[in-house]
Amino acid sequence: MRSEKTHLVGYIGDLMQNSTFLYFVSYKGLSVKDFSDFRNQIAGQQGSCHVLKNRLIKKAAEFSEMSELAAAELKETTAMVSGNGDPGVLAKIINDFGKSNEFVAIKLGYFEGDMLSADDVKAIAELPSKEVLQAMLLGTFQAPARDFVSVLNAKATTILNVINAYKDKLENN
Repeated sequence: MRSEKTHLVGYIGDLMQNSTFLYFVSYKGLSVKDFSDFRNQIAGQQGSCHVLKNRLIKKAAEFSEMSELAAAELKETTAMVSGNGDPGVLAKIINDFGKSNEFVAIKLGYFEGDMLSADDVKAIAELPSKEVLQAMLLGTFQAPARDFVSVLNAKATTILNVINAYKDKLENN
């Protein structure tokens, strides 16, 4: 392999290893303006989008010991979207852009050592954001304590109502 390609494969491998998740997207037929808009949306969420040759992606995956990704079937044009943090944000951008533009389609994804199908990536895009999921989990953890306090409060209220009713009865007599 020539030194330029060796350097490029090393760069792609570094991108793969330093990213929390990878999404591979088809963009064949997309205009330059639309592709630029797509890249800007991804960059706005601290992601990156690189147009790469499938052969180089596979070679970089081999060198990075990502055997499942190296064995993946990549055809035609491929853009690699990478990022760190919440994988749902970029998956949502890709999915929404694909809904409004027929030329953008998810091919596959790679997250925490596992391959993701296009349907898996779409499912990630449909999930609520990380903050919303954390709030839902916190609400679930707090529910038993909240319910317990409500039960105790209801008992105290019942006792207070009985005492008030007895007081009203004594006042009326």
